[in-house]
Amino acid sequence: MIRILIDADACPVKDEIYKVAARYKVPVVVVSNSAMRIPRDPLVTRKIVSDAFDAADDWIADEASRASVVITADILLADRCLKAGATVIAPTGKPFTEASIGGAIATRAIMADLRAGGDVVGGPPPFSKADRSRFLSSLDDTLVRLRRQL
Repeated sequence: MIRILIDADACPVKDEIYKVAARYKVPVVVVSNSAMRIPRDPLVTRKIVSDAFDAADDWIADEASRASVVITADILLADRCLKAGATVIAPTGKPFTEASIGGAIATRAIMADLRAGGDVVGGPPPFSKADRSRFLSSLDDTLVRLRRQL
């Protein structure tokens, strides 16, 4: 059965996920280090993990499978989930794929090195209405595709 796993602590598209999941009747697991409000819906469950470093990432990566759609902006978590066979989408709607993850990891490492060396580098652009729209379309397309495949 298809299910959506949300790396929820900083996810800006939770409400959009709930709406699309309800339309397709797909279970959603909201994974976080602390309690957060979720809809009263039998399809939406909450998984609170410890506040240990990467506890949410570890839980999501362990649960990810071919029938999972993982929503995260975390590149290293995306890589782990892809290796488990999951479909991974960033909150901006950009899919992480086997073909793109290597470049994303390399860019992440370069930016970390620049920051560590004292260089001031800009972060990602602010989350926009276009990102939200692209995310909705990407999640919808992904669920349709997975339903056909599984």
